[in-house]
Amino acid sequence: MDSNHHSVTPARIDPLELSLTVTGHYHNVSLGAVNDHEVRLSVMTEQFGWHRHPDSDETFVGVEGELVIEFEHGEVRLGAGQLATVPAGTLHRTRPAGKRSVNLTFERSNAATVFNSR
Repeated sequence: MDSNHHSVTPARIDPLELSLTVTGHYHNVSLGAVNDHEVRLSVMTEQFGWHRHPDSDETFVGVEGELVIEFEHGEVRLGAGQLATVPAGTLHRTRPAGKRSVNLTFERSNAATVFNSR
């Protein structure tokens, strides 16, 4: 066996199961690192404000419900299993289309978030 490969069995994470423990309006937590990026779980029942990430793209993957990603000139809606990437520096905000949405986000670790009142 190649000595560069680790013989560690990774932990299984169930984002949907974790989301069931969330009771607040907005919850965003890191699930782990992948190279120089991190995977985050986001559970929301209300809108998150206008913002951008100047140094990182942000990829969203729907897990439950429908997530709306709004832009200055349109929006993208994601259901479970659907994916969209917001390019670095793009002004956007997110909200659930219904009562609640659960999604995963992938972005550079320690990515800056700059809020904008638009």
